[in-house]
Amino acid sequence: MTPTLVRNLRDADPSAPADSGTRARDWAEIQERMLAPLYEAVYDRLEVGPATRMLSLGCGSGLAMLVAAARGAQVTGVDSDRERLALARERLLPDDGTEGAEGAPARRARLHDDGLPAGTCADRAPYDLITVFEPIGCAAGDSEGLVPALESALPLAARGATVVLTGWGPPERCATAPVLRVAARLTESARPPRPGGWRPTLRDDLEDVAARAGLKPDGSGRVSCPFGYADPDSAVRGLLSTGLFDAAVRATDRSQVEKEVAEALHPYRRPDGTVWMPNVFRYLVCTT
Repeated sequence: MTPTLVRNLRDADPSAPADSGTRARDWAEIQERMLAPLYEAVYDRLEVGPATRMLSLGCGSGLAMLVAAARGAQVTGVDSDRERLALARERLLPDDGTEGAEGAPARRARLHDDGLPAGTCADRAPYDLITVFEPIGCAAGDSEGLVPALESALPLAARGATVVLTGWGPPERCATAPVLRVAARLTESARPPRPGGWRPTLRDDLEDVAARAGLKPDGSGRVSCPFGYADPDSAVRGLLSTGLFDAAVRATDRSQVEKEVAEALHPYRRPDGTVWMPNVFRYLVCTT
C-alpha cells in the first residue's frame, strides 16, 4: 500500500494558506456539526451498526466517525490535515491517543495521517463501507484528489462494498450559495485569476466522480442541513474554516474576505442576532 492514500480533499491548490490550529478548531466546534443530519441520514439508510467496518476518507476532526462508532461500527479515518486529525484523536481516542498497540484491547477507531499502513488488508477484515463526507461541487477542482484516493482505497474493500459520495445540493436550494459567491468574485478579481474558486454545483458532479472511479451508482438522496450560527462572527469563522474561501484570501487578504462575507450574511440574520441558512446536501450510494 502506498503511504499516501488521501491528499487534502478540501484544497486542490497546493499554494493554499496553511491551516492553523484555530481554523481546525473552528471547523470542529462551529461548522462540522452542520453536516450531522447528512451523516445520520446515510447511516440510517445503510443500517450502520456493529457489523459495519467503515473507512472514512478525508475524515477531518472525526464527527462522522464518532456518530458511526456510537452505533457500534468499527471505524478507520484517513486525513492529511494533521490539526483536524489531532482533534479527531481527542474525540475518538481520549485515553492516550494511540491505536492498536500490541497487547491492547481492540479499538473501535483507528486514525491515520496521509495514508494507511502496509498490511492493512492482511491483518484486518476488509471494509464494507467507504465514506467521503467532505462535500464536493462548490469549488473548481475540488474532486481532483478524490478519484485517486478512491482508487487507492478500493483494494481494501470487500467485494460489493458500499461507497458513499457527498456533495452540495442545487444552488437554488442552498441559502449559503450567495455567500459562497463572494469567494468567486474575489478570486476572479486577482490578476491572473487564482485557481480553486467557487463555482455552481452541477447536477452530475457525484456521478462523474463515481464513473471515473469505476463505481456503480445504487441510489441517492437529499438531506436538509441548515447552517445555524449564534452570531455573525461565528458564521464567518465557521464558513472560512471550510477552505472554500482560501482562494479568495490568496487573491485579496483575510480581512477583506471576512468583511465581505459578513456583509453577505445580512439577509440571513434574525432579530435575535443569530444567522440561519437552509441548505440541501446530496449523497450518492455506490457499489464496488
